[in-house]
Amino acid sequence: MTIALYLAYLLLPIALLAVGAFGESWTNSLLPSGFTLRWFGDLIADGSFRRAFWTSLLVAAGTCAAAAVLATPLAYVLYHRGQQGSAIAGRLLASLPVAVPALTLGFGYVLVFSSDQMPWLGTLPLLIAAHVVLTLPYLTQTLVADLRHLGLADLEACAATLGASPSRQFWTVALPCLRHSLLSGLVMVAALSIGEFQISNLIASFKFRTYPVVLLQAFYGATGYACAATVVLLVLALAAAKLSAQATGAAR
Repeated sequence: MTIALYLAYLLLPIALLAVGAFGESWTNSLLPSGFTLRWFGDLIADGSFRRAFWTSLLVAAGTCAAAAVLATPLAYVLYHRGQQGSAIAGRLLASLPVAVPALTLGFGYVLVFSSDQMPWLGTLPLLIAAHVVLTLPYLTQTLVADLRHLGLADLEACAATLGASPSRQFWTVALPCLRHSLLSGLVMVAALSIGEFQISNLIASFKFRTYPVVLLQAFYGATGYACAATVVLLVLALAAAKLSAQATGAAR
């Protein structure tokens, strides 16, 4: 019963959005009236949504690339520090962006990067950097958990007996073992980046508005149009979830 109520609470709003995307009119009623595909046609024809869509994909790609470069060695260090019993400070530092509200980080970016010394507010690199800060802890913890599950210490000990240096152990033992969890983690990072709204709404310029930022503005217009735009975001999220599940299954 509890699971059924949870699923209803989770899926009912999504179902209503999906229905509303094909409804001709939806005013002061539980369900829309009529059937139409015009909202999706209007969405494709809207230049602001097309730009926001590609901006979100570009930001997600940049975020994934930067997060992979940073999270992989960070997770490796945290794993070995954990083996030595001295990883508390590292784990705290890696998890700090999760503990701090995104809105607080956003206002901090506005204050720091709108100054004369660092006038980078509204630029694409700053937007990508902000998304990296938000998503890095999730990817790092995923990789650390996988390293513990794999029993990396035994594999590295075998490599060391064959004369492999610590750096060679990282490149030839740890990194190949992480390929599946890294892939699934990056899919999760992409999904989080595409759906991120709070910081993007504060620091993105008109030129680099992301899809969720433009989506909010759609709800001030036609309801069906806003529902169609939301369905596109849901499809991207479901595709990312499927890819992540497949990558996780392959890792097992």
